[in-house]
Amino acid sequence: MNALNMAKTAYAASKTPIRTTRSTEYEAFARITHHLNSAAAKGSAGFTQLAQAIYENRQLWTTLAADVADPDNALPKQLRAQVFYLAEFTALHSRKVLTGEESPDVLVEINTAIMRGLRTQGATA
Repeated sequence: MNALNMAKTAYAASKTPIRTTRSTEYEAFARITHHLNSAAAKGSAGFTQLAQAIYENRQLWTTLAADVADPDNALPKQLRAQVFYLAEFTALHSRKVLTGEESPDVLVEINTAIMRGLRTQGATA
C-alpha cells in the first residue's frame, strides 16, 4: 500500500461500532448464554463443554458481584443487592448443574433476562 492510500484510509470512517459498557456486558452474556444452550443441547455428550460454559458464566457473575459490592458503584442500592443475590444463586445452581442435580435452564433464563434488561435500558438511555 502506498503512502497516498494509507493517508486516505487513515481518516476514513471506522466500520467498527463504538462499544459501550452496556453493549460489552450484553455481548458477554450473549456469548456465554449461547455456550450454555449449545452444551445443554448435547446432553451428556456435551458435559465438558457445559462445564466450560458454567465456568465462564461463574466468572462473569463473580465479576458482577465484585463490581456491585464496591461502595462507589453508581447503581441504585436495591439493584446492586439484586445483582449480588443473583451472583450467589448462580454459583449455587452451577454446582448443582455440575453434579447432575439440576438443569442449566435456570442459568440461561437468568442470563436472558439480564440481556433483555441491558437491551431495554440501552434503548431508553
